[in-house]
Amino acid sequence: MNILYITNHLNAGGITSYVLSLAGGLKEKGHNVYLASRGGELLPKFVESGIIFLPIPIKTKSELSPRILFSRAKLAPVLREKGIDIIHSHSRTTQVLAHLLSRNSSVRHVFTCHGFFKRRLFRQLFPCWGSKVIAISQQVREHLIQDFRLDAKKIIVIHNGIDLNRFAQGPGEDKAVFKRRLGLNGGPVVGIVARLSDVKGHTYLIQAMKSVLGKFPDAQLLIVGEGKMHQGLVALSRKLGIAQHVFFIPTINHTSRALRAMDLFVMPSLKEGLGLALMEAMASGLAVVGSNVGGIKSLIRDQDNGLLVEPADAAQLSEAIISLLGDLKLMSCLGAKARIFINENFSKDKMVLETERVYLRCLEETG
Repeated sequence: MNILYITNHLNAGGITSYVLSLAGGLKEKGHNVYLASRGGELLPKFVESGIIFLPIPIKTKSELSPRILFSRAKLAPVLREKGIDIIHSHSRTTQVLAHLLSRNSSVRHVFTCHGFFKRRLFRQLFPCWGSKVIAISQQVREHLIQDFRLDAKKIIVIHNGIDLNRFAQGPGEDKAVFKRRLGLNGGPVVGIVARLSDVKGHTYLIQAMKSVLGKFPDAQLLIVGEGKMHQGLVALSRKLGIAQHVFFIPTINHTSRALRAMDLFVMPSLKEGLGLALMEAMASGLAVVGSNVGGIKSLIRDQDNGLLVEPADAAQLSEAIISLLGDLKLMSCLGAKARIFINENFSKDKMVLETERVYLRCLEETG
């Protein structure tokens, strides 16, 4: 098959990681893979995987932006020249772009829904869903059916897949070394990797750390990510008098480097489609704490491979963190089970195979 992926950018983040794993896996299986995007810091990774990059001016968040039409003009000839069989989009703006390309050609459009959408009028009037929709969790599938009346037959649940080799701990690795590289001391590190958005629950994690520090004075909170809440979160940590224990670093290209410095990973989201960063932490063998919401419930089995807490509850969150930091044996056991769980249920190979089947089904329906 000749497959065209369309993304807004190739900077560090969940969608970029997803596309890199999926496109790279399909390239390994012998398919011709193209990627249209405005580019980004992780572009070299795609090129190394043998994926052909097609630059387009898609730097916009608006569904009505003329940049979508400019991008369509650039890609329309590519569909014919490269004999594209499948277009796969990953965001609202690229979804609209893919719909326009598909509408004027025989190429089938597949869309991956990576989370939850607001019920805006324009989306309801111009849905642009494509031939098939991949939902990254059962919760996202239910959201599409209940909130957008999407035909259940069009939706296929395929969980994000993780390449465990990327997150395997090397022989003799010293966690203290990775802590020093990030400017941390030797105390226990509680970490989160997520964009700095209110929906990710950073506020409650910082509030929880106030109580955690009462029990573990040398504990540290490592927050990896960028976003509009940065200044507010810094101000909150200062207000609570724990700023010297809270470390902010920007999004990094290799998440595994930050994860290797952590002792415990926390995902206190108020909403979450699935949680790729959480999956990566579990694949790294870290003990995890997550909110009992959305796709997180698909990943964490409470008291078995991690701990679940109610969302927006800083007190319960601090209790979970304290219980694990105070029981290193339990923390190690949960981390080991988390890695096994990801390996058995959320492998990269499984994601690639199931997505390939969706493409083939689209082509069969065309025929």
